[in-house]
Amino acid sequence: YENGVQTGGRIEYVRLFSIIALFILVIACINFMNLSTAKASRRIKEVGIKKAVGASRSTLVVQYLSESLLMSLLSLLTAIVLVGLLLPHFNSITGKQLSLDLSVSLIVSFLCITLFTGLIAGSYPALYLSGFNPVAVLKGKLNSSVGELWARKGLVVFQFVLSVILIVSVWVVYQQIAYVQNKSLGYDKDNLISFPIEGKVAENPETFLAEVKRIPGVANASSMQQNVVNVVGNTSSTVGLSWQGKNPDDVVEFQNFSVGYDMMETLGLELAGGRGFSRSFGTDSSAIILNETAVDVMGLDNPVGTTVNLWGKDRQVVGVVKDFHFESLHETVKPMFIKLESDIMMTIIARLEAGKERETLAQLQDFYQTFNPGYSFDYQFVDANYQALYAAEQRVSTLSKYFAGIAILISCLGLFGLAAFTAERRLKEIGIRKILGASDFGIVRLLSADFTKMVLVAIVIALPVSYFLAREWLQGFAYSIPLQWWYFAGAGLLALLIAWFTVGLQTVKAARVNPAECLRDE
Repeated sequence: YENGVQTGGRIEYVRLFSIIALFILVIACINFMNLSTAKASRRIKEVGIKKAVGASRSTLVVQYLSESLLMSLLSLLTAIVLVGLLLPHFNSITGKQLSLDLSVSLIVSFLCITLFTGLIAGSYPALYLSGFNPVAVLKGKLNSSVGELWARKGLVVFQFVLSVILIVSVWVVYQQIAYVQNKSLGYDKDNLISFPIEGKVAENPETFLAEVKRIPGVANASSMQQNVVNVVGNTSSTVGLSWQGKNPDDVVEFQNFSVGYDMMETLGLELAGGRGFSRSFGTDSSAIILNETAVDVMGLDNPVGTTVNLWGKDRQVVGVVKDFHFESLHETVKPMFIKLESDIMMTIIARLEAGKERETLAQLQDFYQTFNPGYSFDYQFVDANYQALYAAEQRVSTLSKYFAGIAILISCLGLFGLAAFTAERRLKEIGIRKILGASDFGIVRLLSADFTKMVLVAIVIALPVSYFLAREWLQGFAYSIPLQWWYFAGAGLLALLIAWFTVGLQTVKAARVNPAECLRDE
């Protein structure tokens, strides 16, 4: 905050995307481990010969870790180039002005991340490959252990768990943003503009408003002390309201909403009882209007006509307005009172007729510059200000789609590689099965079965975790969507379809192989 105005963003979202980036890096490491160990059979003779001529296990570990670190270093260089190319687009999404300044501290950080990634990704393959028995290797008696197969399957399950969680997260964020954008706020925010009261307008606002209402296309206009959006952020609350029957020990905080005549009609607020402020009543300067939440908090059965005391002065309740949202939906509607104070207004609110906005704004600007020379007509649409309350969430929604897409793509690349390698290793088996009458569909089903089971296990694990995470995020909103079962079922089905498509590209190719081609060496 600077001078009471929030200038920073939400650090929790920075942490959130840091965690997601770490997950994506872990998925990539998993792919490297899986593909390295799966293709170990191609390097077992190399390992056996090296051990037979005296290479120690530590030497082999260093060799394979070096290969992994080299891969990470090449990835770092590629990543720096991609960041430089994509940073302008990222800045446009986030509204920031980030730049890639390769300082010493940043380079050291990059190298540390690269070193960590290389060691983590290469550790399991290095230990696995270097542990081969040279005698067994050279005799061709090396078989995959049950532990190795389970480790490989576990890694595939883990990366798809993360992918399903990201799919659910993207869908929930999207639905919540759509909800807050379309939810009824208790007033009509469309075709409303606001602009500050300054210069000659401040000297004679009533005359200005009377002239504004005569402009064709202006449905209504009024003045208020605050902006209708985020009232709490630009006004002070008070505990100076008391009423008959109030417990002296209770401290009730009310929001103070100061308006001019016709404000309730301009905003389209609905009355639950009583009336709004009117020039027909000369006593309205000492009247007050409560919202429904205030009536509930005060415990008033018949609020209209009740006398309350505000800052030592008695005021009569002339109306009750239905609750409307004057903050973001992160917050519940707070107790509020509305009072008539036309001498301290700071903002003009005008409602434009739908379909005539452009010509009406042009006439408004001409009149404003004539009435108030030397001041620019700096108007804002209220609905745009409302959308700005959720700028962080909208950016989260956009960035989540990119992150989820990257995670799913990397997971599919790993699955594609494993499916290709599995099909290659079982090529002779496929040829024999086809000679014995197996259909192409039967071969595809056979090769896809293990991968389908792994993805199904991932879905079962991911759905409760994603439900918990989605519920925790939605608790940051006072008003949120209900978590529907089909959000999670849809995410699981999507992950399964993506996995089937990825594996299917390889299994269909393997199933259509000519048996003579794969058995000609036998």
